[in-house]
Amino acid sequence: MRHPISATYRLQLRGPQADPQGRAFGFKEAADQVEYLAQLGISHLYLSPILTSVPSSNHSYDVINPTEINPELGGMDGFKQLADKAHAAGLGIIIDIVPNHVGVETPQLNEWWWDVLKRGKESQYESFFDIDWHEDNGADGKLGLPVLGAEGDEDKLVFDEFQGEPVLKYYDHIFPVAPGSIVDDDPLGTYQKQSYRLMYWRDGVIGYRRFFSVNGLAGLRQEDPLVFEHTHTVLRELVALDLIDGVRVDHPDGLSDPFGYLTRLRDVLGPDRWLIIEKILGVDEPLDPRLSVDGTSGYDALREFDGVFVHRESEDALSMLSLEQTGSPWDANSLEATEHALKREVATNELAAEVRRLARAMRRDNFSTAGPHVSEEQLIDTIVELVAFMPVYRADYISLSRVTARVIADMAHRFPSHRDALDIVAAALLADGEAKTRFAQVCGAVMAKGVEDTTFYQASRLVALQEVGGAPGRFGVSAAEFHLLQHERAILWPSSMTTLSTHDTKRGEDVRARIIEISEVPSEFTEFVRRVTAITPPPDGATGHFLLQNLIGIWPSVGSPSASVLARFQAYAKKAIREAGVHTTWTEPNEQFESSIEHWVAALFNGPATNLIAEFVATIAHAGITLTLGRKLLQLIAPGVPDIYQGNEFFTDYLVDPDNRAFVDYTSRSQALALLQEVAFPAEALAQAPIAPDNAETDYPQVFSNPDLAKLAITKQSLAVRQQHPECFVGGSYQAVFAVGPAESHVVGIARGSSIRDIRVVALAMRRPITLARRGGWDDTSVTLPEGQWEDQLTGRRYAGVVAASEIFATLPTALLVAV
Repeated sequence: MRHPISATYRLQLRGPQADPQGRAFGFKEAADQVEYLAQLGISHLYLSPILTSVPSSNHSYDVINPTEINPELGGMDGFKQLADKAHAAGLGIIIDIVPNHVGVETPQLNEWWWDVLKRGKESQYESFFDIDWHEDNGADGKLGLPVLGAEGDEDKLVFDEFQGEPVLKYYDHIFPVAPGSIVDDDPLGTYQKQSYRLMYWRDGVIGYRRFFSVNGLAGLRQEDPLVFEHTHTVLRELVALDLIDGVRVDHPDGLSDPFGYLTRLRDVLGPDRWLIIEKILGVDEPLDPRLSVDGTSGYDALREFDGVFVHRESEDALSMLSLEQTGSPWDANSLEATEHALKREVATNELAAEVRRLARAMRRDNFSTAGPHVSEEQLIDTIVELVAFMPVYRADYISLSRVTARVIADMAHRFPSHRDALDIVAAALLADGEAKTRFAQVCGAVMAKGVEDTTFYQASRLVALQEVGGAPGRFGVSAAEFHLLQHERAILWPSSMTTLSTHDTKRGEDVRARIIEISEVPSEFTEFVRRVTAITPPPDGATGHFLLQNLIGIWPSVGSPSASVLARFQAYAKKAIREAGVHTTWTEPNEQFESSIEHWVAALFNGPATNLIAEFVATIAHAGITLTLGRKLLQLIAPGVPDIYQGNEFFTDYLVDPDNRAFVDYTSRSQALALLQEVAFPAEALAQAPIAPDNAETDYPQVFSNPDLAKLAITKQSLAVRQQHPECFVGGSYQAVFAVGPAESHVVGIARGSSIRDIRVVALAMRRPITLARRGGWDDTSVTLPEGQWEDQLTGRRYAGVVAASEIFATLPTALLVAV
């Protein structure tokens, strides 16, 4: 690498066809921000996938040609120009790669998939895809495609032409015809000769491995060296040209052999380039140290940075409110039960094709005499229960070697009727063949769909904790756990990415901060929920409780919400209730229920409860800002390599995608950064900001009047410290910093240095500001600093020895101290 990675900045690229207004954010637009990002202090641009994807895609994870850089973004020439400009400014480049799948929603856009449909097993690309050609696959040995809108709809097929070749057309779908297979004037007869079979989409017959349950994303067989070479041609070229400094790997757990794949990928990248994986760890799951990677993409860190700011003493009160509103307390026990039930439902329905294929593989791989009398129904039911009980995405990593055995043992003890089928499962897994691989892949898909995509849209005790990799049943993270986990990261994974927001988070970091502050005022929140639901009753209590918290997260702290906020939130509400799958779903939408939710949301924005919402938000808005600033500081100074998701150096009100992939106003950010560069310390610029009347009596009026400038200042100064003292960060030491006194629990602090005897940076953040104010302030609480003088990079003030917390936090709710 040209220089150590200090911090990354994620950019969401897209072509003009992905935006209704024809706007693009490709390599040229990214290059336009290089100067600003260099001045901000990041070390590397972190780009969303750059290979050719569906032109209308706003995320680019649906790659249709892995052998070229997306011309919609500027192609190879545009990428080289971006790299040249970035390198000239001292910045490196990290790219996001998608090895698990390619986009096949529109078959004619994907040359490989089109050729497989046309030529079947004779296609040169047939081995690229994970296709089930077995005679018992439910499609008579053909490639089953879940396309038909009704059974027997094959008679709707007609002849058409595409690029000078005859095709079969089914409404808007077109499919190729094998050479020499046309039966004149007989589309149905011609169709019968093809290698694919169009299936009624509700039959659950799908002849290829998918990305989770997305029919339009077909899995690739990276275990095949030929597939690996074809899909990594561009990567090899970029490495050879020395244009990139590392990669982030999307969903490696979907592959047949993540360990082997990452070993080969490391060989391509070489020993010095950064390699980060999107590995979703269970809360007690370690990252296997044998992996040839530098760490994860940071969801584990996100849980820690959010959780340490939760007021854990409010758990019982919020559980009782949730029980009252939803019928469930959504505590650890109820969450576990719901997760198991929903994982079982996903395995039975949404992922039934994968489970049936797994069961057939287990029969084939079972070389013992185990379970000959076990019916297919019994075996499938046992597999469904087993994957529903698995506590991690996949347990075939060496570090998790006993997980599967433990779960099987527990099942055999609790459910004796499953013992014979479990013998079949165990024998098949011991065979170390297809079944073992498919079991691991199915477990990951069931976990993702059952927990993150369903449970986390039903649970509602404190929705801010329901992010990928989260553990909402634990209700926060203690200071002790937080510090121990940071120390572990500093020792084992010092180059792992940390994050607060991504293109996949269900709520942006600032929205979550506001919602977390509910935990400081459980009584007020309980009264608020009761009054709002009494005045404007939701169509469903559980749905209302879930949506109200999210609404609080995005409600403006000043003024009334705009029409665009209403439109965004209604779109979010529709997505949320469909993901929850209780009253409506994506495949069977309940228009009446969805309409009732739409009207209820509109009534909240303009109705008798509107003022109640504004009043409640006013009680926690300043605390949410305080939390955001402190958490941002900790992320940027803590162990690991921090990533800043595009635009989040300012406050944002992002919800889930596509809301969080909006275009960023870089002009305002550049202007604010220029203002900060004119002063010695950010506090001077904040002091010049006008104070809004309703902020005049608060502890930090300038911060609350201009929170964007405050967040930008903390980002800029933290990144400057990382660049000035690189020896303290990646590879540096970590120590916890504790306050002493009546309000000691309201301070969370971390110290970094080149060694435990050479501490040079201390970051301090305030926790639970509302509770602190209600208890009367800091009293005699103090912080003991290491020997020497320390200068706050935010205010310019200097401290030494034992310093009163009231003095440290006199100007700002955070402090970034550097040894003088």
